[in-house]
Amino acid sequence: MNRGKDLESISIRKKVLIVDDDASIGRMLGRILKDLQCENSLAQSAEEARLLIKEVVFDLILCDIHLPGESGIDLIKYALSVYPDTAIIMVSGEDDPQMVEKALEIGVYGYIVKPFKISEVIINISSAFRRQMLEMERRLYREDLEQKVADRTASLRRALEGIIRVNTRTVESRDPYTAGHQHRVSLLAVAIAKEMNIPKDQLEGIRMAAMIHDMGKISIPAEILSKPSKLTEIEFDFIKTHPQTGYAIIADIEFPWPIAQMVLQHHEKMNGTGYPQGLCGENILLEARIICVADVVEAMASHRPYRAALGTDVALDEISRNRGVLYDSQVVDACLSVFRDKGFKFE
Repeated sequence: MNRGKDLESISIRKKVLIVDDDASIGRMLGRILKDLQCENSLAQSAEEARLLIKEVVFDLILCDIHLPGESGIDLIKYALSVYPDTAIIMVSGEDDPQMVEKALEIGVYGYIVKPFKISEVIINISSAFRRQMLEMERRLYREDLEQKVADRTASLRRALEGIIRVNTRTVESRDPYTAGHQHRVSLLAVAIAKEMNIPKDQLEGIRMAAMIHDMGKISIPAEILSKPSKLTEIEFDFIKTHPQTGYAIIADIEFPWPIAQMVLQHHEKMNGTGYPQGLCGENILLEARIICVADVVEAMASHRPYRAALGTDVALDEISRNRGVLYDSQVVDACLSVFRDKGFKFE
């Protein structure tokens, strides 16, 4: 018999477990495996096989269906749950199509019917090892691809972080009186979102949007931004364009989150009196409602060119009085809890 081609497909010293209560079958399979340069162990019951599986990681298991005590099917299910990469070939004295189908469904690589020919066993073993190798290569490829995607995603996020930092510094250089505003709004917005049990990935989008929510102010003259007296109506109308400008700057960037919409909507109010679109209620993104409350609280609590800082208590009183009117009720409740129960403080 020419076994050269079959031997080429089998790595030297593969470990194989034979599970069969018929010692003569076990010895026959053992001789075949020895010719194929495989190490083999014999178990004559599922109980004995379980003990061996705990001690040795087998590349292949040849398992009889009918065993004393636990069935071969149950043993195979257990083996696959512990070592899903192990190849398994079912051995049976019954040529039962339903049993074959059941065996294939649970993940066996082949099905040999007794009495079998040596060539049939070799072909099944060789095919099992080839399939095992292919599946291992596919898994490694997927893992490598997933790692590359993860590395690329991390790289893109670092680039986004860099862009955000540059933008923040640029805006703050033109309006030194509000330096740190976007950063502080971001910290509070994330704290509020966490209090509301917002999913972790969504938190990252809120953090990034809050860090650049005022980026549109880059188009507003510095003398208006830093004016120490009350703005005229025309000047305030100019200020009110910054959400739309910020949106236009980043609208074409493919973020994993709707950051452009968050920037656009962060001055919208629940009763429709906000700007620039006059949206109301649920038409405003939840993330934008969160940033809105964080923005109002930080702005009131901090110093501005035209007034001294009003303080956190005044800011919290503002959102409490307008809870459900200007500001989302759940967001306000979470914000109050963050300050009063969790001890949040601006850096």
